[in-house]
Amino acid sequence: MQIGIFSVGDVTVDPTTGKAPSEHERIKAMVTIAKHAEDVGMDVFATGEHHNRPFVPSSPTTMLGYVAAQTSRIILSTSTTLITTNDPVKIAEDYAMLQHLADGRVDLILGRGNTAPVYPWFGKSPQDSVDLTVENYHLLRRLWDEDVVTWEGKHRTPLHNFTSTPRPLDGVAPFVWHGTIRTPQVAEIAAYYGDGYFANNIFWPKEHYQQLISLYRERYAHYGHGTPEQAIVGLGGQFFIRPKSQDAVNDFRPYFDNAPVYGHGPSLEDFTSQTPLTVGSPQELIDKTLSFREFFGDYQRQLFLVDHAGLPLKTVLEQLDLFGSDVLPTLRKEFAKRTPASIPAPPTFENRLAAVSAHA
Repeated sequence: MQIGIFSVGDVTVDPTTGKAPSEHERIKAMVTIAKHAEDVGMDVFATGEHHNRPFVPSSPTTMLGYVAAQTSRIILSTSTTLITTNDPVKIAEDYAMLQHLADGRVDLILGRGNTAPVYPWFGKSPQDSVDLTVENYHLLRRLWDEDVVTWEGKHRTPLHNFTSTPRPLDGVAPFVWHGTIRTPQVAEIAAYYGDGYFANNIFWPKEHYQQLISLYRERYAHYGHGTPEQAIVGLGGQFFIRPKSQDAVNDFRPYFDNAPVYGHGPSLEDFTSQTPLTVGSPQELIDKTLSFREFFGDYQRQLFLVDHAGLPLKTVLEQLDLFGSDVLPTLRKEFAKRTPASIPAPPTFENRLAAVSAHA
């Protein structure tokens, strides 16, 4: 099991102080969080991609390249790379370049994005989002898998005898997860290619994601990649923990009540009972996280959102320290004990390169 964190990079007022970080402070804080995630033993750091306020990570590869130079082990990923509004040629080039700089420690989660106003900023229409997702990914896949590509589609200019450079490191393209909140076609694309499927798993009850993950597993098997149980699944989640449960509730409540993403709606208690959010003790987080496999089956990656809603950097680092000491060792032990040997290992550059070499 790969265990890590993801950030959406929001700039939000801290409700306990009435102050918001500057964009510079927030960007630097994300880098500090990524490095600290490696320090406490996590496997993955992922950043979102947003081009609208109140978010700052508009250039994931720039940030991840900077983090790559200051880390040695952690996998660098995205929590969304916008397959709809980014040019597939630029995605192919940028992430292959990042892959070389990070010595293979790179993968990405592709998604449509859920901010409609962004589309016209990049010359696209939100009405074309699904078509763009399908067409752009087909092209991206070819750009990584074929040295010379001739291609013609609906949403960009044709390519004639084009080679994307640099080529993927050692001939192994970055692993792709397809992320979605609600779109069955994304599960279909992930299944067709035998790629990973990442369920956001933050805002919705488990039944919502059970349907999407089940669809992906069924179609993964349909396309001949393995059994449904062997499909590559990742899940999101979020937490706020303190050694004592009530302290976590008291400390997090003002952030929850004022957060743009879910504030002013259900109570904290209702939200934690109906969604994957855990606010409580380390043991409560362990118990809830281990319950995910009961609903969704065995899976390969668990990412948590920990740095949103105006939480100050000091608090986020405290969360990571407590997670690393009181949660992570138990999760690793329990996942290892409960996962059957027939379930594929999480995708890494090293094991994918070994698989390619074995079939050469």
